[in-house]
Amino acid sequence: MGSRARARRAAAMLGFLGLLCAVLGAVMIVMVPTLIKQQVLKNVRIDPSSLSFNMWKEIPVPFYLSVYFFDVVNPSAVLLGEKPQVRERGPYVYREFRHKSNITFNDNDTVSFLEYRSFQFQPDRSHGLESDYIVMPNILVLGAAMMMENKPMSLKLIMTLAFSTLGERAFMNRTVGEIMWGYEDPLVHLVNKYLPNMFPFKGKFGLFAELNNSNSGLFTVFTGVKDFSRIHLVDKWNGLSKVKYWHSDQCNMINGTSGQMWAPFMTPETSLEFYSPEACRSMNLVYKESGVFEGIPTYRFVAPSTLFANGSTYPPNEGFCPCLESGIQNISTCRFNAPLFLSHPHFYNADPMLAEAVLGLHPNPEEHSLFLDVHPVTGIPMNCSVKLQLSLYVKAIKGIGQTGKIEPVVLPLMWFEESGAMEGEPLQTFYTQLVLVPSVLHYAQYVLVGLGCVLLLIPIIHQIRSQTRTLRPRAGRRASQHYSSRV
Repeated sequence: MGSRARARRAAAMLGFLGLLCAVLGAVMIVMVPTLIKQQVLKNVRIDPSSLSFNMWKEIPVPFYLSVYFFDVVNPSAVLLGEKPQVRERGPYVYREFRHKSNITFNDNDTVSFLEYRSFQFQPDRSHGLESDYIVMPNILVLGAAMMMENKPMSLKLIMTLAFSTLGERAFMNRTVGEIMWGYEDPLVHLVNKYLPNMFPFKGKFGLFAELNNSNSGLFTVFTGVKDFSRIHLVDKWNGLSKVKYWHSDQCNMINGTSGQMWAPFMTPETSLEFYSPEACRSMNLVYKESGVFEGIPTYRFVAPSTLFANGSTYPPNEGFCPCLESGIQNISTCRFNAPLFLSHPHFYNADPMLAEAVLGLHPNPEEHSLFLDVHPVTGIPMNCSVKLQLSLYVKAIKGIGQTGKIEPVVLPLMWFEESGAMEGEPLQTFYTQLVLVPSVLHYAQYVLVGLGCVLLLIPIIHQIRSQTRTLRPRAGRRASQHYSSRV
């Protein structure tokens, strides 16, 4: 009897433990999603106490800027009216360093900041040196010529004389370093002397001269501390709630985030919208597919085919016009009226006429499309590759001799890729706290329910077996008594 009593007590204890496990597992099934959501909300908002604050303040992801130039092979022939031929040179790779300063928390649930960037050449990652020479269109000469197209002939002849005196030509042969970070140009000094407000730059002229050791404007974004629904959205840029570069209110709107983090709990219906000071507009990326980056689930977002479409192809973009062929965006209004155009590299996703007009272009989605891989639960990018091309619209301008007989063409200058992927300790911390722990909790709740059910079966089985053992002797005694009575 003693052993049976102990077995009964053990079974009862296991049953009670099973009940606890089942109840705990059921509670976790109900509570864990809410707890995880609360932890995510707490850790993605812009607040010094949040897990992602230091990541937001000093981006730990190593960013690289890879620049490819279109070296014009036949500049003399282009001046005679022949089709331009280019060859791609590069990449010339720069390590990009970013940090935020002047961080100021405001009373209306926003924070203001300046983000500074600096670049450091990486010879080991590059196919060439900054001392390499590139033949490319002279943006200052050809841009000025285009702006003089409808001016009186007398002014054009004066400009031709000025260009000749200064030794300016339609094409220039300069080093990568000069094109990127600036070179002295007599035309810049002349214009700044007599027309001081025409150019936004006062010293050297270079395609990236204004970006190095500078900021991209004063951003004011919502922190999400008081109102989570607006987390990371831009409230103002340089004090503006909309810009004045374009011809419609919709195109001038500053929508989305500053392009570093987005609201958590994404779905495939979510889009990534952000304001780009360099493009002077907001851009919108759309969901393409799910994936995994270093064990972390991601959503891949890409540019829609309508991103740089003209107004005829996509009416909402009419405000960005005047337009040429679809697939390139005129950014002259925010680039001192020079006829510059923004597009995907090699005119990918654009009207085929653009790539066919220049020999040496080969657009393809693998090399020239952009993407962002974002962790959908937190809205934090894991891996990105943003690729854009800058082109110049050129043609012969009657009265300006330097333009020769150039046939109208959108001539690519260069394209660049900004890429970065989370790695090292930040990646491990992110994986552990925001992927591994929630996964363990997710599986633990079902393990507890299953274990609880198994343990609950033990006292039931023990009770059934005990009743069976009790019934067998009784049945034996009754059978023996029945036999004896018959005898």
